[in-house]
Amino acid sequence: MDLLLRIADDWLLDKAWASLVPLSAFSSSPDLVNATNSTAKFVPLLTSSSWSQLVSHLPHPPLKHDDLASLYANAQTLPHISAWPRDYIPRQLVSVFVITLIGIHVLYFLFAGLSYAFIFNHEMMKHPRFLKNQVRQEIRASLWAFPFMTVLTMPWFQAEVRGYSLMYDGVDTYGYTYLVLSVPLYLLFTDYLIYWVHRWLHIPVIYKYIHKPHHKWIIPTPFASHAFHPVDGYAQSLPYHLFVFVFPIHRILYLVLFVSVNFWSIFIHDSDMITGHIFEKVINGPAHHTLHHIYFTVNYGQYFTWADRVGGSYRQPQSDLDPLLDIKDAKKE
Repeated sequence: MDLLLRIADDWLLDKAWASLVPLSAFSSSPDLVNATNSTAKFVPLLTSSSWSQLVSHLPHPPLKHDDLASLYANAQTLPHISAWPRDYIPRQLVSVFVITLIGIHVLYFLFAGLSYAFIFNHEMMKHPRFLKNQVRQEIRASLWAFPFMTVLTMPWFQAEVRGYSLMYDGVDTYGYTYLVLSVPLYLLFTDYLIYWVHRWLHIPVIYKYIHKPHHKWIIPTPFASHAFHPVDGYAQSLPYHLFVFVFPIHRILYLVLFVSVNFWSIFIHDSDMITGHIFEKVINGPAHHTLHHIYFTVNYGQYFTWADRVGGSYRQPQSDLDPLLDIKDAKKE
């Protein structure tokens, strides 16, 4: 998140914050007045707009005497500078929240839309257990959950921004070998923890209030991939955030993996039951997750089948379990 925030600040947010909370809005504050007096110069105060008057009551970091004197030497620079600098925590929190919310909406509608259009078998919508207006319900549930999941995730992202994670920039920091090995390490670490988080979410007392809303979709579409109760979605995302505070990982690689994880979550919700491929017993794909939505207590894994095998919850996809068979049977009746 710190990488995205830095890019966003460079390209857009510096200008946006200069407009939203301009330094000129505080031009009558004692700090600014003292700064200008100390330089024995008089700089006319900028004409205050209604917005400037409003934001002038907002908190801001201490306005340093020397910096203010330098800035006030040329009053024309004030409209282009924010009273909230990049490292000001309230600015970071708002910026990260907005970036995250926009990002998850873009990822969701882009990847889920493409999967729904080109991968999802629309015949599945004729299944007896496919709900009326289900796609609309899935989207509505996702959009409702996004802001709350973002709020719950903010402490992790803010910790990243403040430099508490183990993410690094230069490849030579740990070398190319570790860079390559950090990919399977990330996948195995998160997959195993998500397996147990997911399985615990199926404990009846937790399932009833937290995870059951996601299992409303017996025959899910890609738009069901993020249709969680906010606490459910947050709980299953915890291993991804925890990883960067336990293991070093390159910032760009982590961003790529994080986006890929969201794509995978969408991909396995397309109700596909293609069986017999060579990776079927290793990769927890759409067929496995389709069985999870149908039978509830099998195939909890995210990417691989090994945790389910060890935990005794693995169920092998078979052609006779394909929900398309229910559609064909319904047509015969």
